[in-house]
Amino acid sequence: MPDSAKKWRRATFIYWLLLVYIIAALVWWFISLNKQNTQMRDFALDRLHAQIDSTNTPALFNSETARISTEYNRHRSKYVGEGAIFFLLILVGAGFVYRSVRKQLYIQQQQQNFMMAVTHELKTPIAVTRLNLETLQKYHLDPEKTKKIIRTTLDETARLNFLTNNILVSSQLEGGRYKTSKDDLDLSDLLKDCIRDFRKRFPDRAFNEIIETEAEVKGDPLLLQMLINNLLENAIKYSPRDTAITASLRIFRSGIELIIADEGPGIDDAEKKKIFSKFYRVGNEATRKTQGTGLGLYLCRIIARDHNGDISVTNNEPRGSKFAVIFHT
Repeated sequence: MPDSAKKWRRATFIYWLLLVYIIAALVWWFISLNKQNTQMRDFALDRLHAQIDSTNTPALFNSETARISTEYNRHRSKYVGEGAIFFLLILVGAGFVYRSVRKQLYIQQQQQNFMMAVTHELKTPIAVTRLNLETLQKYHLDPEKTKKIIRTTLDETARLNFLTNNILVSSQLEGGRYKTSKDDLDLSDLLKDCIRDFRKRFPDRAFNEIIETEAEVKGDPLLLQMLINNLLENAIKYSPRDTAITASLRIFRSGIELIIADEGPGIDDAEKKKIFSKFYRVGNEATRKTQGTGLGLYLCRIIARDHNGDISVTNNEPRGSKFAVIFHT
């Protein structure tokens, strides 16, 4: 059983044990006070019978009896009211603690998944690059094989650079240390440049372009490039090699719409709202085959918001996913 599952079961058991104990103590407190209140009423009535003759002074006897009953009912109402308030506070506090512990364990699990993914993502390109360089150093290969190895090495270093940029920029944006610039730039040219780079990195993949020209926006060139690259990278990872990636850019009166669509398996409706969360990835980290750290789409959401935009995902017909970013102008 994974450590996180054991921790969650242990925390849940302790939580319910303490909650049951607190509620049992509250019930015992109420029963004890109510029993004490009944004993005090009976004691007061016994004293009343001993001190006052009900036949000679019925008016005084009845008034004292009424006073004792009123006092008894007042104390009982007080105990019921206080018990109800305490019970309500216990439930509210228990719900808050349960949600906090569950959220903390969830974040811890996501961080563990992130560390596992980052470790794998860092080791793979470093290992491939080192092996390629050792091969070039040790053997005298023909020009075609040398060219192929160099291209593979460059692809792995680009992948490593892409990963480290995501981690560093995400950390800087969260900590408020990234100084965002708002330059006038052409989103059409930026999208075309990104697609051109991906065609070089993935020559066996097909890219369709539907790009309107002169899509002017104010924004940070590096962040917007990362937004586009992350969406393209995500589309490539989750779609078969023999399918095309479609990138479209349309200009409206109220803004600009960027769409990256793939023809992969798509995303379940239950997962669509979660995929933009930090560290979130669909599936289990130990059995997942696709690469990634869970930062790409989270970073896309932050960048879109920083540029007065909204990002969403819908189904691509007949299959696949379609990510849309709308920049409001």
